[in-house]
Amino acid sequence: MSATPQRLSAGPAQAGAAAIPRRAAPVEVAHRMDRLPVTRLHVLATALCAFGFSFDLMEMALGNMLSAVFSLPPASASRQELAWLLASVYLGAIAGAPLLGHWADLHGRRIVLIGALGWLALTSWLGALSSGVLQLSLTRAMAGLALGAYPPLMFAYLTDVLPPARRGLLTFLTVAFGAFGPPAGIFLVRALSPDGLWGIEAWRWAFIVGGAGAGGVALLFRLLPESPRWLEASGRQAEADAMAARFEASPTVLTAAPPHAPDAASAAAADGAAGTGAKDAKKRALASVSLLYLLAPWSTVAFPVLVGAVLVNKGFRMQDALLFVGVSMFGLVIGSALSAAFVDRIQRRTALAGCGLAMVLCGTVFALSTQPAWLIAAATLFVFFSALYVPTLTMYGSEVFPTASRARYSAIAWAFNRVGAAAAPFVLLPLLHGAGPLAMSAVVSGTLLAGIAVLWLCPRGFAGRAVH
Repeated sequence: MSATPQRLSAGPAQAGAAAIPRRAAPVEVAHRMDRLPVTRLHVLATALCAFGFSFDLMEMALGNMLSAVFSLPPASASRQELAWLLASVYLGAIAGAPLLGHWADLHGRRIVLIGALGWLALTSWLGALSSGVLQLSLTRAMAGLALGAYPPLMFAYLTDVLPPARRGLLTFLTVAFGAFGPPAGIFLVRALSPDGLWGIEAWRWAFIVGGAGAGGVALLFRLLPESPRWLEASGRQAEADAMAARFEASPTVLTAAPPHAPDAASAAAADGAAGTGAKDAKKRALASVSLLYLLAPWSTVAFPVLVGAVLVNKGFRMQDALLFVGVSMFGLVIGSALSAAFVDRIQRRTALAGCGLAMVLCGTVFALSTQPAWLIAAATLFVFFSALYVPTLTMYGSEVFPTASRARYSAIAWAFNRVGAAAAPFVLLPLLHGAGPLAMSAVVSGTLLAGIAVLWLCPRGFAGRAVH
């Protein structure tokens, strides 16, 4: 009897591992990971994912800057050229997300994340060297192969390794830090406008800096272990044990409560579950999450990207438009940081519905306003609630899928998000120029309300639960 207290006193990480009853190999590592506290290795994984995400978001948000730069002389592009430029990155993502997601389930999360960041670095530098709108659109499409895959792969990796009770907190802090990328890119371009630096145009510097950052993070990712949960699901038990031991040996930073049990719908959808019911549950989850992802970018991606074009349409100078866009991007930082404290306490669907209704209100105020103070407030609040909506949706979409197919299913669903993001500029930009901001806002609000309706078809997905 005395051996057990001695084993438990070794520390939170070791205590969590020791408290696990001996089970069959296919679940042992997953249970050990679920019962760990937050360790220094968890923090390192979160930090590197956040740095990578900052450059991913920066590259995506450069569409805000490009929509303003290429709407005015001397770089004026036609409406069709501008729509293709804004949509090109999402067109690349439609192909990139499922492909890299499939590779991540076959070869591992970490190695594919490294490859995605390396590819982003290369294509960013090619974008900086482009000689016209057509070449820039092509390089943006190439970058989209990585940009479309990084978010779902990052969320799949974090879902695999983070303690369930702290998963929301650490994921939202990752997003909050990553959210510094968009305003950093926007303000870099604004600071260097209109003359650039050393004869290089301001917008090209954003691609140069973004490429260097993505390449540096790709190298640092080599310090991280592969997901023990994925290794175990892939039948590589010895490697799974070794990687789990790295987390267990890492010093504790923050305690974590035991996880909740998975809900019934998620349990039925887990890989290895028998019968037609499991397959049907996975199909329903994939269909409903894919539809949510298809509807989301009309508000969370297209609306912020077109803020610059809306402000130019309202008669603001490009410098002022870039200032408003840059300030509004801080809503993503503030929203993610503040929501980190309570995200694990709110049911995912409830949070998504509340954020959707708030974005409808903010988007309508932005479309109707002409005063700078109201425009900045409405745009910032819109991005604030978007900052809650997007990571909650992506985290929810990752949680409902089983480990063996989490990256693949998450990335397939995410590809529908990129389809929506690619289509939105072709609809919203002509609508903005032809019918005005209010008509554009009405379409955005309609997609948000449709998403709220779809939520009730989705699995419940309680916060803080264990995943398969």
